[in-house]
Amino acid sequence: MPIDLSSLFSFAFIQRALVVGILVSVCSALLGINLVLRRFSMIGDGLSHVGFGSLALALVLGAEPLAIAIPIVILAAFFMLWLNAHGKMQGDASVAMLSSSALAIGILVTSFSSGLNIDLNSYMFGSILAVSQSDMWISVIVSAVVLVLYLVCYHPMFSITFDEPFAAATGTRASFYNTILSLLTALTVVVGMRLMGTLLISPLIIFPALTAMRVCKSYRGVVICSVATSVLSLVLGLILSFLFSLPTGATIVTVNLVFFLGFSAFSFLRGLLRRSSHPVRTEK
Repeated sequence: MPIDLSSLFSFAFIQRALVVGILVSVCSALLGINLVLRRFSMIGDGLSHVGFGSLALALVLGAEPLAIAIPIVILAAFFMLWLNAHGKMQGDASVAMLSSSALAIGILVTSFSSGLNIDLNSYMFGSILAVSQSDMWISVIVSAVVLVLYLVCYHPMFSITFDEPFAAATGTRASFYNTILSLLTALTVVVGMRLMGTLLISPLIIFPALTAMRVCKSYRGVVICSVATSVLSLVLGLILSFLFSLPTGATIVTVNLVFFLGFSAFSFLRGLLRRSSHPVRTEK
């Protein structure tokens, strides 16, 4: 018997997951554009592994998970930025070092305590039921901070995304706005970990931007399309994960993948039609 969607969204845990999911989708889609264009997209993956280690530590200590994870992930983001800026280590190397170290520490920490496998499984792969009332309110506050800072810093971050040396030459404090971008990414990763899982939050940052770039040519068009596909993928993923008892994070990422493949196919076909309607003329 099919389930009425209106009754589906009457469940409190679905409502909490929907609120957190939409906020995370919007934040990750906006930040993902800057990260993908600047080839910093793997920072989300590195910070998510740091988030796993901090969540494992919080569970063992019996502390509020987000209260522990937020400062640790922010510090990790600043540390990666410092290593890259001072030439101590290239960006990809610092991400690999921190992500693998944090994952190993998280696993070691959990080995000192028993009965945490189920909780950690939901943290790693995401769960609708993992979003508590306190998590929702923390996520709302953090997401509001991310969106406000992004809008305030929109034009400077736009400038450093496309031409950082020129932006710095015209007086834009590139290092400051790089720090803001890292901070916003860290906050978004932490907020999304409960719903998406620490191993699957990074694709939520990357996929919407890549999908929008398949069909949109202007920056504004990419922003609008990225946010729209991210939110739609989130809603469809939540519905499918609940109806078919699928892992939440994996389902949302798979829906994002389907959108990416569909937009890529559309872009390819559109290119073929344009070339066929405007054949290349060869001179005799």
